[in-house]
Amino acid sequence: MQHELGAGELLDGKGSLREAGWARSEMRRYRRADIRAPWFRIKEWDYYCILDEECGIALTVADNAYMGFLSASWLDFSMPEAVTDSVTIPFPRGRMGMPESADAGDIVQSHPKISLGFRHEPGGRRLTVDCPGFAKGRGMKGDFFLSQPPMDRMVIATPFPDAPRAFYYNQKINCMPAEGTVEIDGRKHVFSPASAFGILDWGRGVWTYDNTWYWGSASGVVDGHAFGFNIGYGFGDTSAATENMIFMDGVAHKLADVTFHIPDGTYDGAPWRFSSSDGRFEMVFQPIIDRSAAVDLKILRSIQHQVFGRFSGFVVLDDGSRIEIRDFLGFAEEVENRW
Repeated sequence: MQHELGAGELLDGKGSLREAGWARSEMRRYRRADIRAPWFRIKEWDYYCILDEECGIALTVADNAYMGFLSASWLDFSMPEAVTDSVTIPFPRGRMGMPESADAGDIVQSHPKISLGFRHEPGGRRLTVDCPGFAKGRGMKGDFFLSQPPMDRMVIATPFPDAPRAFYYNQKINCMPAEGTVEIDGRKHVFSPASAFGILDWGRGVWTYDNTWYWGSASGVVDGHAFGFNIGYGFGDTSAATENMIFMDGVAHKLADVTFHIPDGTYDGAPWRFSSSDGRFEMVFQPIIDRSAAVDLKILRSIQHQVFGRFSGFVVLDDGSRIEIRDFLGFAEEVENRW
């Protein structure tokens, strides 16, 4: 079953999801004031990633109630190298001003070690980063514009079993042409909209304590057409809908279940494989970089493996058209959180 959401409020008067399912746009209205769960269970974040064939950058602002988070990552696929600098903010409790819509409201966070700006502008989004001490003093400063023409996106509202006030409201926007410049250690890299594409992961919700999720994403050009996909699973009750979608020239094609087959004992060694219950997404993934992080404080635990690499295989659109994919740059991840 793949239930498509109608328009309306996200939560009812008890703080539970009014309707579970997926959508092509922001059909449901999220309001933090409607949440009825304890404050420490609320999770809100915006994550952007821009990739071209040579390099990538990832930026995160998160307000996870008892822990805020600002992060910038640089990816060099030729080395290969992944470098991340981050700042933790204790007990923000909603004070970071995360917007209640993915389509309105700016985020501006300034800290002595890192400043991030996610702003809406006509036709797209402006991202800025300034991290003077990045990579042990090499420094990072960047300014990017992500164009956002009219196009479908992945939207999903997911409940959690046996937790009526827990939910996950997530939007993933793929295939945004990116332009701009990042300077690291005095060297500049220019992102061109012909070859660089950005994605947004916009998450709002009330999460249960212990979850492991799987997520994959890619955006680019195939045979002259804007192409991308979002795949994932692992937390919540997805019986109403999955978050699996293909995007072709701005149009979403809905998939059923996709399974990640990760080689035992390695994340950036042997190839991964992906299979689908409907036979419409079959891929092999060759890793390049494992952007890993591990925090284990027993009560709080986060083990992350976001692996960047290349997808090869095929997808099938809603009309039955088969699209062959070869060495298509993207990422796939496994993340375990107790938070």
